[in-house]
Amino acid sequence: MVTALESGDMSLEDSLKAFESGIKITRECQEALQEAEQRVEILTRNRAGELQSASFDAPDID
Repeated sequence: MVTALESGDMSLEDSLKAFESGIKITRECQEALQEAEQRVEILTRNRAGELQSASFDAPDID
């Protein structure tokens, strides 16, 4: 998609449609990533050697 947009061979209308599609895909991927991050847990062992789970707090990279 990016290559097609950068080539300049697409009409303005087709370029806008491709851009809008790319934005939609980006948003869907961001939502999926946020949902996955909410489900991630870190497994650690306590002093007794037992596994414990803790939620994973991903750093914001905005």
